Amino acid sequence: MLDRAALRTRPTRTEMVLAGGVVVLGTGEVWVPFSSRQGSGSGIAATVGVVLVAVALLWSRREPLLAVLGFPVVWGLVGLLSPTYLLFYGAMVPLEIAVFMAARFGRGRTPLYAAAVAAASLLGLDLFVSLMQDPGEITFHWTVTALVWSAGFGLRTLERRAHASMRRAIDAEVGAAELAMRAVVDERARIARELHDIVAHSVSSMVVQAGAAEAAADDADYVRSTLASIRSTGNDALAEMRRLVSVLRVTDDAPLAPQPRLAALPALVERTTAEGTPTRLKVSGEAGELPAGVDLALYRIVQEALTNVRRHARASRCEVCLHYGPDAVSVEVVDDGPGGADDTSGSGHGLIGMRERADLYGGELVAGPMPSGGFAVRATLPLSPTSGR
Repeated sequence: MLDRAALRTRPTRTEMVLAGGVVVLGTGEVWVPFSSRQGSGSGIAATVGVVLVAVALLWSRREPLLAVLGFPVVWGLVGLLSPTYLLFYGAMVPLEIAVFMAARFGRGRTPLYAAAVAAASLLGLDLFVSLMQDPGEITFHWTVTALVWSAGFGLRTLERRAHASMRRAIDAEVGAAELAMRAVVDERARIARELHDIVAHSVSSMVVQAGAAEAAADDADYVRSTLASIRSTGNDALAEMRRLVSVLRVTDDAPLAPQPRLAALPALVERTTAEGTPTRLKVSGEAGELPAGVDLALYRIVQEALTNVRRHARASRCEVCLHYGPDAVSVEVVDDGPGGADDTSGSGHGLIGMRERADLYGGELVAGPMPSGGFAVRATLPLSPTSGR
């Protein structure tokens, strides 16, 4: 099964690049040194501070408030233990990165808490660090921090609005498809009732006429006219049946089907098995009526994950787990192949699309290689309507 804790604590590529950049620029600023280094102090203490704030940036997207708190905590402790330099790349840049990530990706009130921590940190510098008390310096670092936070929060707001618009469009599309399918089903039921009435009336008429002909078997003329009437009634009934059945028939040129739902997962798993990857479906929890958009999103996530397994994983087996919870529904696709980590590391459009579908309904998608081998994708979508990040 998926090691969820390991996947959630593993730094993303973006976080590792940001942390590595801070270490390189910050240590260079200390030891080269760069002109941005101010004051005097211990190079070793400053280097330790740079490395620690860079480590805090490894959680800047998943736990952005932790990264923002890293600035006052790390540099406060370093300053208490040993005199240190005032750094731009090793101190201020990590703070601005953490503030941006908190405003951009923080959930709930995290952006506001991050802004409060950053403001308190800057106020402490203005009050207790003489090099930061120049009016021009105060104006610079407060203005830059405010702009960085505003840019991150603005992008967050735009993304949430885009997600809300996309979600409404998907819900409208699913609803329209369901209404169209319901209308077709209702119309076909009406046609079926008409067909039943026509056939029942015609057969009843033929039975009555056949009985009359049998009773008057000695009257050849009456029998012939009755048989002719039976033949005519039968021909009319057959013609009407052909006309109505042609309306009911669905041609290959214009297939009509509802949007796929989780109820179609067994067929999807069977197709995956038939195409060469033995796949098993496990369902747990009490199934209930799901919102149409959530139902479709979960099906598409499993469909894309199984497509990746067939194309890239080179797996000998795969397992799909569907769990109905009281507040959320989760799906998990796990394979034992060696190819998943290389081909679906996060840069592929398929994995991006799965994450977008999960985010769209306020859910979470975790994907990555497992310590024991193989690759796993797990998505959890809440049942109550929530907006994405």
